[in-house]
Amino acid sequence: MHRGAEIDDKIVRGFGRLKLGELLEEFDGLDPEESLQTLIEMSLDLPELSPERAAEREDTRRLVKECQTPVYLWVDVVDGQAQLEAYVTERSPTVRGYVSMLVEGLSGAPATDVATVPEDLLGQLGLAETLGMTRRRGFTGLMRRIKREVAEQADGKNFST
Repeated sequence: MHRGAEIDDKIVRGFGRLKLGELLEEFDGLDPEESLQTLIEMSLDLPELSPERAAEREDTRRLVKECQTPVYLWVDVVDGQAQLEAYVTERSPTVRGYVSMLVEGLSGAPATDVATVPEDLLGQLGLAETLGMTRRRGFTGLMRRIKREVAEQADGKNFST
């Protein structure tokens, strides 16, 4: 079965104003090997950190603990829109590609839309079995953290991330 058939059309259409939906469509119809290669190619697109964040690139407060590969994540909500920055070493192209997809796909999105994103995007890409349970837990933890921090800031609970 092609991975495209596995992606629930309702979920892809449900991304609305999120660029993430467009990025997920790039995986439509790909077999797991092609999906993995596409994810690795996306690793090249992870933006550099802003100068102020680059100075604290490996701040342990930013570390996503669920990820086996060190992922450092900054989440802000500015004027109701999510803004993400992240650092992942180039030596981990699969993780870096996934993070790049989230940064590109969710930055600029309304906070209310980020809340609707499924936590298990790895399954939506058709890579859950290919990459295994450890990566799946890490990637799910990453998405949970993004959603939690966006929700906290949008609700005015925490503006210090």
